[in-house]
Amino acid sequence: MLPAAHRLVSSDAFRVTVRSGRRCGSRTLVVHLALHSPGDPAQVGFVVSKAVGNAVVRNRVKRRLRHLTREHLPVLAGLPGSAVLVVRALPPSAIATGAELAADLRRCLVKVTSEVASKVTP
Repeated sequence: MLPAAHRLVSSDAFRVTVRSGRRCGSRTLVVHLALHSPGDPAQVGFVVSKAVGNAVVRNRVKRRLRHLTREHLPVLAGLPGSAVLVVRALPPSAIATGAELAADLRRCLVKVTSEVASKVTP
């Protein structure tokens, strides 16, 4: 489970991150990353719709994604400013293996963090 300080719970923060953040998509998920004012810890939120599956499947996907993103918190903390990450699971994430989810998340995080970092530093 993510520590409380790293959980994104505000619907406004979700909306702002999805609309204004950098985005990267893969077969199993879409990652949105935005930077806000420095000083706050990195926050992560998850969107897993009913299209992914029933409640059991959706909760399993969320647990897997929480575990994988917890491993990447140090990378997010190293960005200038406060990183806000929203991970949206797509329907194929229900049948994806843990290795596939990890590879997709890692690839998307590398892409969006490099885009955000290059945008911030001239």
